Amino acid sequence: MQQRIEFQTDPSRYRHWSIAIDGPVAELVMDVDAAGGLFEGYELKLNSYDLGVDIELYDAVQRLRFEHPEVRAVVLKSGKENVFCAGANIRMLGRATHAHKVNFCKFTNETRLSIEDACDNSGQRYLCAVSGTAAGGGYELALVADHIMLIDDRRSTVSLPETALLAVLPGTGGLTRVTDKRRVRRDLADVFCSVEEGVRGRKAVDWRLVDEIVPPSGWTQAVRARALEMAAKSDRPEGEGGVTLPPIDRVFGEDAVTYSHVRVALDRPGRRATVTILAPRSPLPTDLAGIKSAAARFWPLLMARELDDAILHLRTNEPQLGLLVFRTEGDPAQVLAADALLEAHATDWFVRETRLYLKRVLKRLDMTARSLIALIEPGSCFAGTLAEILFAADRSLIHVGQASGDNRPPAAIQLSAMNFGPYLMGNGLTRLQTRFLGEPDSVGRAKAAIGRSLDAAAAEELGLVTFAYDDTDWADEVRIMLEERVAYSPDALTGMEANLRFPGPETMETRIFGRLTAWQNWIFQRPNAVGETGALKRYGTGQKPEFDQTRV
Repeated sequence: MQQRIEFQTDPSRYRHWSIAIDGPVAELVMDVDAAGGLFEGYELKLNSYDLGVDIELYDAVQRLRFEHPEVRAVVLKSGKENVFCAGANIRMLGRATHAHKVNFCKFTNETRLSIEDACDNSGQRYLCAVSGTAAGGGYELALVADHIMLIDDRRSTVSLPETALLAVLPGTGGLTRVTDKRRVRRDLADVFCSVEEGVRGRKAVDWRLVDEIVPPSGWTQAVRARALEMAAKSDRPEGEGGVTLPPIDRVFGEDAVTYSHVRVALDRPGRRATVTILAPRSPLPTDLAGIKSAAARFWPLLMARELDDAILHLRTNEPQLGLLVFRTEGDPAQVLAADALLEAHATDWFVRETRLYLKRVLKRLDMTARSLIALIEPGSCFAGTLAEILFAADRSLIHVGQASGDNRPPAAIQLSAMNFGPYLMGNGLTRLQTRFLGEPDSVGRAKAAIGRSLDAAAAEELGLVTFAYDDTDWADEVRIMLEERVAYSPDALTGMEANLRFPGPETMETRIFGRLTAWQNWIFQRPNAVGETGALKRYGTGQKPEFDQTRV
């Protein structure tokens, strides 16, 4: 079995990043340990990174949001002289399996988007201070910030050299952010993405690749002043204590991963995993003081952290399990009570962060390249926030009435206000708006059903499920559907699902995942990039790559 990649970490274990906080400003410093690669066989020179570096960055971003409400501005900077970041490690890319490269790029994209989410929705603004070379993924990291400063020392540059050097594309949103976010003119972007040496100084400002240049003599003072200026515009609270994110309790078994609110059963012969999410089993807080007292144990936050970890584990460590079956268990009233708390205290910084985290986890589910099936069974609690799981699924089946010999309540769905706004997808729509893109009145009918327990007939009438089966047919229909799904080509299913999950408006985010990432993933398999004479394999050897010149 392959080495299990661990997504949990904390600042005491960081090898590549450090956080320094001074009043309302935090410095997030990238100082990659060259010997700290996730796998053997390459060195992380020049602040180049692999998945392990990004796992630490993701953790740091989460902790800054939850543990440091006093931080209003974050300065991304390098801890090394004359280099900001050289991007994804080329030796790692040349050696990695295709699946690892894809998951690496996807996780890195999601981490970049979580930084932009902090800027846009949490009042925690990011400034990138580029001193030295920011190449490829290094410049892509800079691009996520609200403001980019470049030291004007005649050496420091920004560049996206992947096409010219490596026969691949910038894999974490570079092309898209250059045009969609920074509004770089198309012809200038074409030049920029075709030159190895990059752009520096005044030209970088004129082309809108950075926001300002600063001479070395005033660099430190200028960065601090700009960070304080950005911090002054934030609505982050003053005098509030943060919420520490402790390690998640998990037990790994041969065929299961068990958390406090999430259970994952692994069926390797059946090539599927069943993910069961449990409703709160202990009384929820009744007010904001109770929420703050519960802190990291608050069910919506802890459940989200566990589900996030489970999704990442399945994506990366169980590549053969192409089908994820989602179930829920427990009292739907408890889930709705949690939703009521999230709605009633939405303006509080901690509740806001919890809602935003739930949104990001659900987006990660949307972007997971596995077939997603939701089973709404007797005793389930697909209510409110947990109903988003079934709306994210490719198909959902509901059991009609009680099951034979089962005294649990019949299967039902319940909606809440959380289904109609807070959890937007990457296309800028709710999952119900996306589901009913061709019938918008159906969204209104679903909203009118808030407060009702929707049995199989009502759920089917409202279009909230795919099929409803009674006890006679349930077991056979579920079995046939699951067996059929895993019999199809995983490649074709991934392409089909990714296309069908994101109808509607195209956004920068859907362009990054749906267009740029799809092309990059294809290019990563082409001989021009990864063949024995391809650019990734020959980089640094002194030999020129040999390209098949056929355009397809």
